[in-house]
Amino acid sequence: MTSIPDPAGQHRLVLVTGPSGAGRSTAIRALEDLGYEAIDNLPLSLLPRLLDSGEAGRALAIGVDVRTRGFSASALIEAVDALATDPATASTLLYVDCAQDALVRRFSETRRRHPLAPAEAVADGIARELDLLLPLRARADILIDTSASTIHDTRAEIGRWFGDAAALGLALSIQSFSYKRGMPRGLDMVLDVRFLRNPYWQAELRDGDGRDPDVAAYVAGDPRHDGFAERVLDLLLLLLPAYREEGKSYFAVGFGCTGGQHRSVHMAETVAKRLAAAGWQVSTRHRELERRAASCARDTATKRG
Repeated sequence: MTSIPDPAGQHRLVLVTGPSGAGRSTAIRALEDLGYEAIDNLPLSLLPRLLDSGEAGRALAIGVDVRTRGFSASALIEAVDALATDPATASTLLYVDCAQDALVRRFSETRRRHPLAPAEAVADGIARELDLLLPLRARADILIDTSASTIHDTRAEIGRWFGDAAALGLALSIQSFSYKRGMPRGLDMVLDVRFLRNPYWQAELRDGDGRDPDVAAYVAGDPRHDGFAERVLDLLLLLLPAYREEGKSYFAVGFGCTGGQHRSVHMAETVAKRLAAAGWQVSTRHRELERRAASCARDTATKRG
């Protein structure tokens, strides 16, 4: 299939990564069916030469994982950051994710060896790889979780994100984070919600997060909450159509608080739901909750081992 032309004359580049067995190859094949020129396991050192050698406006899907020559999470993040400053390239880092127990089950069913544990238990290789990829998961522009998905589900999700650009419009990522761990990379807009009252200081709410009804009600009870939320939504609904008209295909908004568990999570959920109700395509990321879940999964796997 002929590569998709980009109306702005930019290279459309999707870097696809994620743990072995999560469905990265399925995602690359789905992108190829959508008109992307797909290359798997390209050494990162060859990426600039590849972009310079082709015609302007082509769409590329590049698969990168632990088997790629010279692979490291830091090297891939550096490449992504360099691409973000290149006006000739519109790049997206796609992370195809999967829960640890689902990965163990998939490897058991196929009887494959894990690339990071060729002579050890599959679970050891999976845990090692998930830990190695954690910075990329946090940096990803788009995260697709295939834990409960079939191959057909994954292909459909890729189509929703990367199908006809005119039909797709502007994709939004609404994220929460902790200022203690620094701001996520790749955000287009950052909003500090540390001025809202903090559920952490309520013993009965401390262990919850901003998705819990009691925590959400506590944060929403701040007299400044509603006015802030309405103004943020008004601003976004004013700006997003303009960004879409300028050809921007992806926009990321981050809400930060002290611990990234309560206020930022609640506000990200609130704004994401309101934007989705207004017809925008929205995904939600909670970086610190994802870190906590990943840490709990590793601890559980260690205890089982």
